[in-house]
Amino acid sequence: MKKYLHLCNNNSALIGLAMLILTTANVFAQKGVQPLLDRPALMSEIAKNATLLCVTRAGHRILAAGERGIIMFSDDDGQSWTQAEVPVSVTLTNIRFATPKKGWAVGHYGVVLKSENGGESWVLQLDGRRAATLMLEAAKSKANAFPDDIRAQRAVANAELFVQDGPDKPFLDIHMIDARNGFIVGAYNMIFYTEDAGTSWQPWLDHVENPEGLHLYSIRPMDRYLFMAGERGLFLRSEDQGQSFHMMPTPYDGTYFGLLAVATNERLLIFGLKGNVYRSDDYGDTWQKIEVGVSMTVTAAAELKNGMCVLTTQYGEVLISRDQANTFSKLSLEGEPFPLMDVVETFNGNLIVVGTRGVKMIPVSSKLASANKKYAGE
Repeated sequence: MKKYLHLCNNNSALIGLAMLILTTANVFAQKGVQPLLDRPALMSEIAKNATLLCVTRAGHRILAAGERGIIMFSDDDGQSWTQAEVPVSVTLTNIRFATPKKGWAVGHYGVVLKSENGGESWVLQLDGRRAATLMLEAAKSKANAFPDDIRAQRAVANAELFVQDGPDKPFLDIHMIDARNGFIVGAYNMIFYTEDAGTSWQPWLDHVENPEGLHLYSIRPMDRYLFMAGERGLFLRSEDQGQSFHMMPTPYDGTYFGLLAVATNERLLIFGLKGNVYRSDDYGDTWQKIEVGVSMTVTAAAELKNGMCVLTTQYGEVLISRDQANTFSKLSLEGEPFPLMDVVETFNGNLIVVGTRGVKMIPVSSKLASANKKYAGE
């Protein structure tokens, strides 16, 4: 339990969820109920009201995922939702698609799922048990090849602990370079690479400069670079397509939860705890703080088709930038706010946000368009 609380201690909206999941898992184990890794997600008519942690696009389809293995998809811009067939009941933390049909989802217990039909059904590719075994095998192989390398011997000891702990560590993000090659990242410097669409996964820890084994929350591409962000101010950059990641300094030593590559002006945003948002115009060499006017954790970001940028917060705020992420202002929303975890733009220009009360559409396309015209004319 301490490890889960350590992972979530910088995001209080998830602490209760993590404790509930652990308590439930222990009860199931004691009563001999089928483990969460082996139990398909329960189909429910109210799945869209569950705690959802991620949302994405696959062509014109929108997909959201979260607690208890719930994955849903919508083909009408979020007006209605259908629950997908998922082989596990663990919390899912992220979902990405390389094509409109081929996608991956990751989550707790080291789960990696794959879909080849646009997210309507999923198969299990990897779990924490197998991931830990792969890490141990790779560490032993390197230690045998370099018996005098102290770091290699230490890696074996660390991998043995992963095996002993069992599948208790989550994957948190995905980046697929294409439909065959990609990365998954997660807690305690867990990072794996695939070059066969996930049929096999290679431990990639040796390629990352992260000696303290800090959590990796986000991985994003921009031009010829790959970036990762994590806890305690961790920011990593790769200039060789992910063959190596090196630590780069940033102005903040708290946790970063995400990255956004702003395509309109090749600007990189990094965001996290206490409303901290920074921008870089030189691929992470230097950073400037963006005063976004909030003190709560910034949980997600997206660039819209019209070039505007959106941030969401743990308090339920939605922040809009109409000047390529130089400044942000709060969007006026109806209803009681709830913690938001992710955001995506619909095909018709509205926003879909997800969080602790499920999925919500924000019909702001006309509002944003008029606001943008006003801003452009100022």
